[in-house]
Amino acid sequence: MDEKKYQSFEDLIVWKQGMELCIEVYKSMKECRDFGFRDQIQRAAVSIPSNIAEGFERQTDKEFVQYLFIAKGSCGEVRTQLYLAAELEHLQKPQAGELVNKAKKLSSMIQNLIKVRKH
Repeated sequence: MDEKKYQSFEDLIVWKQGMELCIEVYKSMKECRDFGFRDQIQRAAVSIPSNIAEGFERQTDKEFVQYLFIAKGSCGEVRTQLYLAAELEHLQKPQAGELVNKAKKLSSMIQNLIKVRKH
């Protein structure tokens, strides 16, 4: 990551994609009456860009990578909950599938950033 290009976490494409996924999850679950489930998937979605931001603000690449791994784990949590949301009919399967694909892409982007920052 070029430090001159990325002066803040808001400059990171991976953070922007995490924010977009989070907003889409919030909007898609707005009508869900299973409040425990809704709260859990929303918390997991918020965790993705939040951990990217927190890690970026840390002083070392080692700490940044640690928070990126947490964000990547949250992507997996969101994907699992999206599969459940479809099976429990909280979301239509095509909508859940679209969000799963976005979460998979984001997870891959985070993994690529981890590789860059580890070296």
